[in-house]
Order: sequence, then C-alpha cells, then structure tokens
Amino acid sequence: MGKLYLVPTPIGNLEDITLRAITVLKEVDLILAEDTRTSGKLIQHFEIKTPMHSHHMHNEHKTVDSIIKRLQNKETIALISDAGTPAISDPGFLLTRACVENNIEVECLPGATAFVPALVNSGLPNDRFVFEGFLPVKKGRQTRLEFLAEETRTMVFYESPHKLLKTLGQFGEYFGLDRPVSISRELTKLYEETIRGTISEVLEHYTQKPPKGEIVIIVSGKK
Repeated sequence: MGKLYLVPTPIGNLEDITLRAITVLKEVDLILAEDTRTSGKLIQHFEIKTPMHSHHMHNEHKTVDSIIKRLQNKETIALISDAGTPAISDPGFLLTRACVENNIEVECLPGATAFVPALVNSGLPNDRFVFEGFLPVKKGRQTRLEFLAEETRTMVFYESPHKLLKTLGQFGEYFGLDRPVSISRELTKLYEETIRGTISEVLEHYTQKPPKGEIVIIVSGKK
C-alpha cells in the first residue's frame, strides 16, 4: 500500500509553510491540488518538481476510485487545498474516508488553518467551541440559525466579504444585536485586521467600510 498525506498550505504568508510540508511535497509521487494554478505559485516558489493533478469539489467524486488504485499500487500522494488544511471547508473528506475504508495509511501534517488564529485572538472563550464553517446558503440556513441561537459555546464561521453584512444581520436577528463578536480578515496577509465588538457595532463598522478578503467570524455563545 501507498500512503496519503494531507498537507496544510499557507493561508496567506508563504513563510507559514513547515519544513516538513516542503519535504513531503518534494518526495511524494503526486500532488493533488484544489486549483493547480493557485497551488502552482506555491510549488514554484519552493522549487518543488512533483507532478500535480487537479482534485476539487466538482470532480472529487469521479476521481476518488482512480486515486485509491494508485495508492494501492504503492504510490505516495499528497493532498493540498488552495490555503489551509485540507478537508476543513475544502475537499479532502471523501478521499480520506475512502483510504480508511481500504486500509490505506493516512497522515495529516500539522499546519496553517484560518479559524485557529481567529479564535485565539478574538478574546472570546476558546476552551470549548463549535466550528460551523460556511452556513447553508439557502436550504436549511434558518433552521441552523435557530438551532445555534441556543449554543453556549463560542461559534466559528467562515464567510465571503460580499455576504458578511447579510450574515451579521441574521446573527443579530437570531442571536441578539448585543452578542459579542470578532471578525478577522486577511489573516497573515499585509492588511490583516480583527474587529471586535457587539454584532450591532461590527455591523455599523462594515456598513461604513465594506470588507475585503477571506473572513472568519467568531461569535460568543449564549450566556
């Protein structure tokens, strides 16, 4: 049997990649990338010569079987996403599950992921938290928000900049406008910032200053 490596990649600052991750990417037989154009910049920067194939949410159901066959033929394969740790709101779960079902070894390297620094620097309780990632766009969204309105642990969400105001407005509706929240965007990048306050205060801030970049929302649980 071969082996699947799940390799985290930087979420912005290229210096956040680990030495071990570079070594693995150089030594495996194949790299599976969410977007080969995006990952190509990282691969080129670190002078990695390993062949790279596309593996993303639109083709992963079709490619899993062929990848499993390669692993069964003793190839070593690394899976990376555009940024952060694979399978955290990115492709990776289906392939990992298939490897487990076929007794193929899987190893996940430690490394970058956006929600950990956002949670830690939020100033909100982080001894216990729940990771929600992206909320459903339409179907099931209201039901999920109604359920989370009773959540007592700190909650972690991902959101795109053009949907942030709408999402914060819904948080205000379901959680209350006085609920503490922390918004981190562009983590590890040049214009990284974290805005903290109540949902009402943060809504006002981003109404006046429309957000840009990748966003992590940390919401205090119900008291």
